Amino acid sequence: MSETGHAEYVSRLQRRVNSYIAGLVVKRKPRDVNEASRHILMAGGKRVRSTLLLLACEAVGTRSTSALHAGAAVELLHNFTLVHDDVMDNAASRRGKPTMHVRWDVNTAILVGDILVGLAYENLLKTRTGNRARMQAAFTTCLLEVCRGQALDLEMGKRSDVTLSEYLLMIEKKTGYLISTAAEIGGLVGGGTLRQVEALARFGKLLGRAFQIQDDLLDIVANEKHFGKMIGGDIIEGKKTFLFITARDRASRRDRQELLNVIKPAPRVTRSRHYERVNLASALYHKYGVLDAARARIRKDTSAAMTALSALPPTSARDRLYWYSEALLKRVS
Repeated sequence: MSETGHAEYVSRLQRRVNSYIAGLVVKRKPRDVNEASRHILMAGGKRVRSTLLLLACEAVGTRSTSALHAGAAVELLHNFTLVHDDVMDNAASRRGKPTMHVRWDVNTAILVGDILVGLAYENLLKTRTGNRARMQAAFTTCLLEVCRGQALDLEMGKRSDVTLSEYLLMIEKKTGYLISTAAEIGGLVGGGTLRQVEALARFGKLLGRAFQIQDDLLDIVANEKHFGKMIGGDIIEGKKTFLFITARDRASRRDRQELLNVIKPAPRVTRSRHYERVNLASALYHKYGVLDAARARIRKDTSAAMTALSALPPTSARDRLYWYSEALLKRVS
């Protein structure tokens, strides 16, 4: 199948997921919570995790319709993390729109996040598979690990000495685990062998790490219109990203101190001051080759992720999984 054919096929899967999720947020009471749920679920996300789950199911030889409930479940769980992350980060926008706690209030946002977890389990349990127990265990472990990853992220925000290995562990839990679990569950629902399911989980773990480092990179180099939010948010929030840690470790004493000053959390800054700080950090990142280092790490993890897929049958379904994974890491900057 051609690249255009792969793109059209994936687009159909995403429309199917969108249609399914839209049916979960029909008008009902209480009104504010329902409207807020619809706001986050229909805000234009790319359905990355559900799409990976459906493609993984097909890659082990089963039609993706069997995995639609599970696909919706991982998407609901992902949106739960977004709602609560935005509250904790005090983020003003998400996907170019006001975040839930800004448009409504913090209490509504917390409650909607809780409801999304409940809906996620409700839909997961609708999935018919001979691997139900393993699927439920994987999903539950994922929820716990994502929360632990967020806790690590909060702790690291208070430190300036975070190591690269600590950072990689954090993103493995906070970002990678949900992508890994999506691929794993797709394999379980599809009836894959133990070797195939383990390969899909490893593939997702590596892809998730590359995906997060790509996000770190886009936070500095992206076009804001495509990115959906102001660039440099990680700098202003004091996030210890791959870029920051690598630059800190490579910098001279003077530049290291300047970088530490720039990345101090500042929840209230003017727009001009925001960009001034981002430009200072960006100049240091360029000086020490950090952006190229991030791109090299993304390529390395992506290559390893693709190698993991060699355990799957060499079919057009596997080719689509290859294509989609590569497309995710070529996001518009």
